[in-house]
Amino acid sequence: MEKTRIHIFDTTLRDGEQVPGCKLEQKQKIIIAKRLDLLGVDVIEAGFPISSPGDFDSVMKIAKVVKNATVCGLSRAVMKDIEVAADALKYARKPRIHTGIGTSDSHIIHKLRTTRDNVIERAVAAVKYAKSFVEDVEFYAEDAGRTDNEFLARVLEEVIKVGATVVNIPDTTGYCLPHEYGAKIKYLVDNVKGIDKVQISTHCHNDLGLATANSVAGVVAGALQVESTINGIGERAGNTAMEEVVMILKHRYGDRFETGIDTTQFHDISRFVSDQMGMVVQANKAIVGDNAFAHSSGIHQDGVIKERSTYEIIDPVEVGVNKSSIILTARSGRAALAFRAKEIGFDLMKKELDIAYTHFLEWADRMKEVNDEALRQLLEECLSRPASSDW
Repeated sequence: MEKTRIHIFDTTLRDGEQVPGCKLEQKQKIIIAKRLDLLGVDVIEAGFPISSPGDFDSVMKIAKVVKNATVCGLSRAVMKDIEVAADALKYARKPRIHTGIGTSDSHIIHKLRTTRDNVIERAVAAVKYAKSFVEDVEFYAEDAGRTDNEFLARVLEEVIKVGATVVNIPDTTGYCLPHEYGAKIKYLVDNVKGIDKVQISTHCHNDLGLATANSVAGVVAGALQVESTINGIGERAGNTAMEEVVMILKHRYGDRFETGIDTTQFHDISRFVSDQMGMVVQANKAIVGDNAFAHSSGIHQDGVIKERSTYEIIDPVEVGVNKSSIILTARSGRAALAFRAKEIGFDLMKKELDIAYTHFLEWADRMKEVNDEALRQLLEECLSRPASSDW
């Protein structure tokens, strides 16, 4: 069976940079954009050009250096926004204007203070105008997650008629449950005339911790593009984490879907983006957290030492981590102690291991973790003394 290609759209430099305290300098943005291009992302959303002269200049410079990916600029459904975005993208090999408007009743009534008909008019006008500058136009229906499906279908049908090439279905507030978001995408696949001529895109936020699950549900229901960020950074609780959704598609849906991402770069680019933005990756973060492939429970350690797959569903090498980590704590067993001892040059016989383990537990009770330096000291001290020594 032929696999369906899922396009990965990265918005680290736009949605990700909106996080308070994560402002990047232009040089940093260009370096990250180059690394995203090497990673294999299909689209790089480089910024929101009209938001500031600095953002405009950054988008323009990124457009000049990106060799493979489509470079995208965000705009509102405002003619001036679209003109400025087009100007910023004029050097891009593959430019895309990303324009849109709120479609939920909440946005229409409280934010836009207008009517549904007016929203459709503005959406159509924006896509038409963007299409006069570039061939590739993505339309976002902001707060689509809380938009009535029938009205959402009407909006999308109209923007597809005037040339939208991608239709983005954002769960802007992270409100949807996976079965709801998947059903929404399926409804659009089944009810929007012309939907087969465009890509449906997911753009999910993590307010309820469901961004990745919703994105995957969207893909299973028919979406062909996933919008995401490195480490899941973004507004409020963040966006879909690229590394998570890509690895889910690879390991759970590998017979159906594929991406163009070189997953072996995930660990390095995660650390790089974290350093540049000053946004620490939580230790228990899936795929790229420090503890993602670390084991401290004796039972788990014994299993992983015997056969990695007993407690790891992903080979760490796949995401750029050299090997699993066996962390020595008071919960570690003899197998873990022997394994770590061998790594630093001590091939312990059973009697030596029994002696060392007794003293190891005493040390481990006093320390959070017994690192290589402490382990070496412990082994040198206990193995150089007679077994009967009281130390």
